[in-house]
Amino acid sequence: MQQYSRSDLTFDVTDSGSARHGTVVLLHGFPQTSHSWRKVTPLLNDAGYRTVAPDQRGYSPGARPDGRAAYRASELVEDAAELIIQLGTGPVHLVGHDWGAAVAWAMAASRPDLVRTLTSVSVPHPGAFVKSFLHSDQLLRSWYMAAFQPPLVPDFVLSRFPGLFDDVLRRTGMDDEQLADVHHDVLEAGALTGALNWYRAMALNTPPALARRVAIPVTHVWGAHDAALSRRGAELAADFAIADFDLQILPDSGHWIPEHDAPALAELILARAHGN
Repeated sequence: MQQYSRSDLTFDVTDSGSARHGTVVLLHGFPQTSHSWRKVTPLLNDAGYRTVAPDQRGYSPGARPDGRAAYRASELVEDAAELIIQLGTGPVHLVGHDWGAAVAWAMAASRPDLVRTLTSVSVPHPGAFVKSFLHSDQLLRSWYMAAFQPPLVPDFVLSRFPGLFDDVLRRTGMDDEQLADVHHDVLEAGALTGALNWYRAMALNTPPALARRVAIPVTHVWGAHDAALSRRGAELAADFAIADFDLQILPDSGHWIPEHDAPALAELILARAHGN
């Protein structure tokens, strides 16, 4: 598969490997594309898994609707659900990083018929994330979410002065190779407004979705040096899992685990997949 469509939107897809043991769908985060999984997918392919990684809404050139309402969580979940349905393989092993993890949690809760296992990376269950505001410094860590809310202004500033964006991302641990990818895949590709609309749509998401628990096996992976997400949020994720839950803390990792600690992450994805 190179592309798939939902309604009038067309999503680009990176598809590799054979599904001898199953299919793994990988959802990227902000501000990245499916390219962020490039170090993980060969390891999963070598273990006998097909990997399918879409460029999500706002990132694929053919899937950039206008307005923040088009980026509600329900729409993001249905995008991923449609991909799995069109794959025709039955339930998949779902993996998400950053915003992709938020989508993966929501999808595992609302469409368990399409998901065999969940491996979430960095971002915990949305309910755990919100709850962590009361029990940690998460609110201070999330300052940028408020900065992204106004229309037009953040888009202009970050596009016109990309060095400012680089400085913020470097403080989260991004390296020069990743920053070059952000420039090429997001800023120069015209994907920035769509990417920011994921944040602007947060207020439109319904509160019950924050409390919906997940009834499939879950592994949550968090890096001990993550500048954006607190340890407390990772710990609270267990409160939102009904079935088997495993919290894995990588002591030497930060936020960008798929690229900076790919072997360890691949091993955890495979352990979750093999166990179920």
